[in-house]
Amino acid sequence: MNIHVHSHSIYICRHGESLHNVEGLLGGDSELSERGKQFAAALRGFIEEHKLSDLKVWTSQLRRTIQTAEELGVHYEQWKILNEIDAGVCEEMSYKMIEEKYPKEFVMRDQNKYLYRYPGGESYQDLVQRLEPVIMELERQGNVLVICHQAVMRCLLAYFLDKGADDLPYLKCPLHTVLKLTPVAYGCNVDKFDLGVEAVNTHRDRPLTKGRTDGMPPPFLRRNSFTPLSSQDQIKRPRLYSVGSQFNARTSHAPVLPSMHFSEAPEGVDSPQIKVSVNQEE
Repeated sequence: MNIHVHSHSIYICRHGESLHNVEGLLGGDSELSERGKQFAAALRGFIEEHKLSDLKVWTSQLRRTIQTAEELGVHYEQWKILNEIDAGVCEEMSYKMIEEKYPKEFVMRDQNKYLYRYPGGESYQDLVQRLEPVIMELERQGNVLVICHQAVMRCLLAYFLDKGADDLPYLKCPLHTVLKLTPVAYGCNVDKFDLGVEAVNTHRDRPLTKGRTDGMPPPFLRRNSFTPLSSQDQIKRPRLYSVGSQFNARTSHAPVLPSMHFSEAPEGVDSPQIKVSVNQEE
């Protein structure tokens, strides 16, 4: 559990609806849809209405978050470690495509979504470890708006709202909604703001039954995932301001966060450092 020693608020939202969201595809680096651009404009109005003049804005290095931030007309910082979970060979595929091309992978992910690692990609456990520096910095900063992605938002919410590893991958983080988190001693107050711009629903519910994968090794024992903090960007493009590599170098020997603890990792895998525990409400 964390004791927050200064008053501040953390605003978290996903990027505006993207073209891949509309097509039902995972990952990638697509641009905003027309409704996504409308959300970006609505987000600017939200900031002005709430008079958040001292607000810091952080994004990932993917275009959909950058385009959302560009509409705000303020300085923003790009963090590579805020990029969406790496889906490996399943990048830019729909769930239906994955089920047809990689049926065993599809079933294994439903068996343990937190520990499941995409072939050539990441697991939620990997993502939790990757986000540690951001979480530590959010604890120190004043008011911050984090424009991120579904899996990243789940991990951040799980940390601040004390949710467990079993619930984390199924937390509902709808598009075009802003959450205001106000940390208090031993907890966090949450306010939800729907900005009134329609978007697709990208949430996939927890399966009622889990399929069998007889003879298959546990997915979290794979060794073929990319190192989250050192993998290359998918697309080379100019940066307004990137703090990803600078920040990692500066905090490579940061102290362990006391409340960030999960079940013991398999041999050969670094132990995660986050105790994660958002109600799964509609």
